[in-house]
This record gives sequence, structure tokens and C-alpha cells, in this order.
Amino acid sequence: MVVMVIDNAPAKLRGELTKWLMEVKPGVFVGQVSAMVRERLWNKVYENERFTGAVMLYSMNTEQGFAMEMCGDPKRRVVEINGLQLIGVRG
Repeated sequence: MVVMVIDNAPAKLRGELTKWLMEVKPGVFVGQVSAMVRERLWNKVYENERFTGAVMLYSMNTEQGFAMEMCGDPKRRVVEINGLQLIGVRG
């Protein structure tokens, strides 16, 4: 399963994502896609300059059961501590 949350996603990006994922709320996309499709969609998000922040969570064989990636928001980042992914917030 893949979940993407995108702040201020432009209509073009939302349209691209809804070809593969369901938009359950504005800017929140959920679906089941292959790793290749997931990475291509994330690249589209990452290359887009008109949003303020994005996070992607996807199923992974880890202790937490998922992995995450973030981009765009300079105050938040993914931090790995002892094999766990956590969100680090800068002051």
C-alpha cells in the first residue's frame, strides 16, 4: 500500500496521481501499486515545484511495517534511529 500526502498540490500533479491512486481527501492519495510505479509517481512529486511539502509512506518489510520519504518541507525530515524511521522537526 502507498499513501502520499501533498500540501498545495497543483491540479496537474493531482491529475497524474489520480491515474494510479485514489484521492481520499484533497492532497491525500492512497493505493496499491508496484515499486516501479511508486518510484515514478514520487519522482513526479519530487520534481514539482509548486507544493510546500510531501510525504510518502509505503509497505515495507521492516520492524514498523512501512518506510517513508519526505520532500519540500525544510522543517521536517525522516531520521533513522536504531532501524526505526522517525520524523525530525527543526526549530
